[in-house]
Amino acid sequence: MGITRRIFLRNGVLAVVGTAAVPSFLTRAALGAGGSNTHNKRLVVIFQRGAADGLNIVVPHGEQQYYAMRPNINIPHKAVLDLDGFFGLHPSLGPFHPLWRQGHLAIVHAAGSPDTTRSHFDAQDYMESGTPGVKATEDGWLNRCLQALPRPSKKSAFRAIALGPSLPRILSGAEPAVALNSIEDFTIGGRSQKASSLANTFEAMYDHSLDAMLHGSGEQTFDAMKMLKSADPAKYKPAPGADYPRGRFGDSLRQLAQLIKANLGVQVAFADIGGWDHHVNEGSTEGQIANVLREFSESLAAFWTDLGDLGEDTVIVTMSEFGRTARENGNRGTDHGHANVMFVLGGPVKGGKVYGRWPGLDQSQLYEGRDLALTTDFRQVLGEAVARHMENKNLNEVFPRHENQSSKFLKLLG
Repeated sequence: MGITRRIFLRNGVLAVVGTAAVPSFLTRAALGAGGSNTHNKRLVVIFQRGAADGLNIVVPHGEQQYYAMRPNINIPHKAVLDLDGFFGLHPSLGPFHPLWRQGHLAIVHAAGSPDTTRSHFDAQDYMESGTPGVKATEDGWLNRCLQALPRPSKKSAFRAIALGPSLPRILSGAEPAVALNSIEDFTIGGRSQKASSLANTFEAMYDHSLDAMLHGSGEQTFDAMKMLKSADPAKYKPAPGADYPRGRFGDSLRQLAQLIKANLGVQVAFADIGGWDHHVNEGSTEGQIANVLREFSESLAAFWTDLGDLGEDTVIVTMSEFGRTARENGNRGTDHGHANVMFVLGGPVKGGKVYGRWPGLDQSQLYEGRDLALTTDFRQVLGEAVARHMENKNLNEVFPRHENQSSKFLKLLG
């Protein structure tokens, strides 16, 4: 069948990728989702697209050189949310501070891809494929991660899910995955005009299909889509204290929490947030970076609160394609750099600590004389999440061409 590899509904609502024929796959999913959520381990990956400024996110306020190189956009000592006397959080990351104190949040500084590209497109591609410097990789590392995972007792269409209009590079591959832009739009029936339009689109696709095997199976697809009605999107209320900010990222995480709590068998998930490419007027405690960090931290903190006890079996990892220059530029912004910062949040996380070796910001310590040097390969962090949390020990399959040695783990997961 011509559709056995992938099928995208290009109005931004649904994307399904898999090796099985789509109708039969969705039929199996319609028969029942995975087992109890309390026994499912989950990995959630968040991508900060645009190259976030790690030095203004987790601030090395104990290093005077930081202030010397950023006279206009530094985060003043008095504004930094201190962590350990040397590092501190940007004040817009206030929602992260209690997570740090409670031991749920860990930080890995001077981390990222060892590839030296300063191209957004290439760097994002490498981090999603998990093969820095290799453009020929066909699938994403998060999809490869699924291949050796323990499977739920019942098959689920929502085992791997991305919140967005189309399936991202990181989830492309042999394992079935779904991209969902909106639960409300995805659900068939109800009052949603978009849902009605989606149903009509599917009906037209099946009615006019030239493939006899596909024709007539639209009802099976609708059965799978009706699974989402168990989440009752129109009436869903987040847990008390889970105050999601308005905006695409907060909406994505709210819907992801809804899917997880609806017992739909989610094992891996992906969401992204843009707005990090601050070449001009980056700001300090106020401005562009402060605004996006507020949305970022409020959304993730709400998601964590919303998960409740399910957070004990959940690990959330954040990453960005590269960092920014150590020095501010002439436009009170920062240019494309190298190493960055990663957050790891979850029940098994040994939080309250900044992991990784700090390389320093003296001129002789900078990468190419301009950037924070890299001391932790992002695959070390992700590999530990895959192997120790998700229990996929086949790291050479997930991250080929990388030295996947447990001795190099940061031991940030219990």
